[in-house]
Amino acid sequence: MQESPIFVKSYDLLQWLLPQLAKFPKSQRFMLAERIGHVALDFYELILEAALASEKAARLAQADLALAKLRFYIRLSKDLKFLSPQQYAHCGRLIAEVGRLLG
Repeated sequence: MQESPIFVKSYDLLQWLLPQLAKFPKSQRFMLAERIGHVALDFYELILEAALASEKAARLAQADLALAKLRFYIRLSKDLKFLSPQQYAHCGRLIAEVGRLLG
């Protein structure tokens, strides 16, 4: 189950994203960076719960919403110049790939 492509790609996203958040300006680490980290981890938990729960559709809908929030926060981070255009593009590719796997 956890070797499923969505778990692998989501883990890759977390592995790349979490160290980037530590580089955010100190003034944003406890606001935007923390929010991004929580949403990204919540997403992973939701897909894990969907794999194990009988209410798969509800969990997947919540995961889709969490992924939409993550996209927004990442775009905001780029616009505020906390992520470079290259970092934004890389993260966008990772999120898009996870989104395709989510369906």
